[in-house]
Amino acid sequence: MVTPQARAVLNDIATEEFAHEEMMGTITCQLLCGLCPDEIIKGGLDPYYVGHGLGVYPCSAAGVPFSASALQSKGDPVTDLYEDLAAEKKALKTYDYLLDLTMDPDVIKPLKFLREREIVHFQRFGEALDIVKFYLGENKTFCMPEVESDKCK
Repeated sequence: MVTPQARAVLNDIATEEFAHEEMMGTITCQLLCGLCPDEIIKGGLDPYYVGHGLGVYPCSAAGVPFSASALQSKGDPVTDLYEDLAAEKKALKTYDYLLDLTMDPDVIKPLKFLREREIVHFQRFGEALDIVKFYLGENKTFCMPEVESDKCK
């Protein structure tokens, strides 16, 4: 990233996103633990179970495994930050949809927490975007110090 401040914001968000993955994995593991084969089949989890047992395997709701292809990058800081903002809005809607699907208070509470953090991440990406836009828009003047040379004497 083009400034230390923007880099720090991105590092903070990235660290927290890894924690979100861990929290979602824990929720998933807790919900799957103790299921009998009939419950697995009734819940439509049998294809997942055959491939991964009851272990946590990062994938989309459609079963597509997580890969780097899910990440967007153009190499332009402004473009990439807009992509990050869009990703946070998409994550927010995903949490809304997950909340629609449960009535379990032990699931709702962490999902609401994670949803709130997506809002904060959106705001922080906005701050980073402002920092970067300001930096890139500044007129930069580089002064060269005068150097004494023996040739000029």
